Amino acid sequence: MKKKKLLFLRFNLGLIIALITVSFIVLGLGNSNSDSISPAVAQRISPSDVWQLVYKQLPDLPKENQYSSKETGKVAENNTLASRLIRYHIYVKGRSPIYRLDWKLTLADYLNANETIYEASYPGKDSLTQNPLEGDRTTIKKLTRNQRNNLVQVLVDIFNTGNR
Repeated sequence: MKKKKLLFLRFNLGLIIALITVSFIVLGLGNSNSDSISPAVAQRISPSDVWQLVYKQLPDLPKENQYSSKETGKVAENNTLASRLIRYHIYVKGRSPIYRLDWKLTLADYLNANETIYEASYPGKDSLTQNPLEGDRTTIKKLTRNQRNNLVQVLVDIFNTGNR
């Protein structure tokens, strides 16, 4: 009789532990969401400011900022390759700025190895007299693999530091 009662208690204890575990998973009670990023968190560090930090850390990265503004007719010096890359990544593709893989997918887009980049939705198309897409693609294709990897790492580091 004692054996049956002990077996019954073990079974119930195991069932209770399983139910608690499932509850934590389903309700998300044990999840702090530190691995995900919401739009509000992404805004803690403004994507419009990140390009400057990128060029501080990668001064040899081409700026590709020779395009003229439609509004003023003057060279839009702040409309750089890095700023357009960041805007394309976050706003056009909706990719997370904190993961290396997402940045690598974006660079693969520029290299025609992943998704198509449409000229009609490319950053700078509406504000510059010439769409910078082809120039940006050419510039990214000229970067070495090491330079592209460094660019990805710098972007991930900046966005992860800015979100803490």
